Amino acid sequence: MSLLKFTSKGIYCIPGKFYIDPWCPVDLAVITHGHADHARSGMKKYLCHHFTKPILHSRIGAGISCQSIGYGETLDINGVKVSLHPAGHIIGSAQIRMEYKGFVSVISGDYKVQNDGISTPFEPVKCHEFVTESTFGLPIYNWLTIEQQEEQLKAWVEQNRINRKTSVFIGYSLGKSQRIMKALEGLGELHVHYTIARLNEAYESVGIELPEYATIDLREDKKHLDGKIVILPPALIDNPAMKKIPNLAYAICSGWMQVRGARRWRSADAGFAISDHADWKGLLQAIKATEAEKVFVTHGQTAVFAKYLNETGIEAAEVKTEFGDDDEKTETEG
Repeated sequence: MSLLKFTSKGIYCIPGKFYIDPWCPVDLAVITHGHADHARSGMKKYLCHHFTKPILHSRIGAGISCQSIGYGETLDINGVKVSLHPAGHIIGSAQIRMEYKGFVSVISGDYKVQNDGISTPFEPVKCHEFVTESTFGLPIYNWLTIEQQEEQLKAWVEQNRINRKTSVFIGYSLGKSQRIMKALEGLGELHVHYTIARLNEAYESVGIELPEYATIDLREDKKHLDGKIVILPPALIDNPAMKKIPNLAYAICSGWMQVRGARRWRSADAGFAISDHADWKGLLQAIKATEAEKVFVTHGQTAVFAKYLNETGIEAAEVKTEFGDDDEKTETEG
């Protein structure tokens, strides 16, 4: 038995007659989180967590039809009991639990098991079938603790100050940038790109306190940024305006930086393996905790990870989706 069908529009709950994170317009889209590859425009109605709602309004439009609920609340949709449970990926990120006639399916969306201090920590949900990501589904990906990651960022800023450099961090505008801000609180003035500031407002609208910051537009004079801490989205790495920041030293914050030599990608001055996705051990920990009889592996290292799960006695199958496995490398917004 399965409640799910993997279609050309997205993952479909058969008895519930709704889609989870669809990539084509549908009547009802249940959204795991606010990243652009999971929450797209054109849906007749959206359902998400309370914290995701302002993100959808910011990214898709204030006029969308959007219902939101809290973690653990249950809705009945065509006889299917639907509830949201913390995924730990970014604020409002949720695993979608669906129960129909005693059978439970869970779609995890993107998730991490580390507690970053901003997102609601991941909670495993027992189920019969589980849909997991595998963005970093290789044994080489093993994150440092959150505390160690934050110490790395602080140490780099201090070293840049000694060298009279301006510390520029590159991080995805939703989730990663806010983590960088939190890690650097108290080290000096934080200057963030206006695309990051716009999403900061969504955080603040649901009561999440962020460090004080100033909003910048790189089309304006950049002399005032000399020696400061600057946070920019990945889309600006090749922007000539970024290269005109005085005494620039820039670091990419991404799980991809775990791989030796990845820092040389785009000639960054530094690279920090900081990710909002689970690493190899985190993926295995999460999957085992579900006690699922069947696991569907989506975006990322699907072939390798599904093969490993099967070899260790967990029935697994690859599933092709249009979810991005490299949304930490690039960003579509300006």
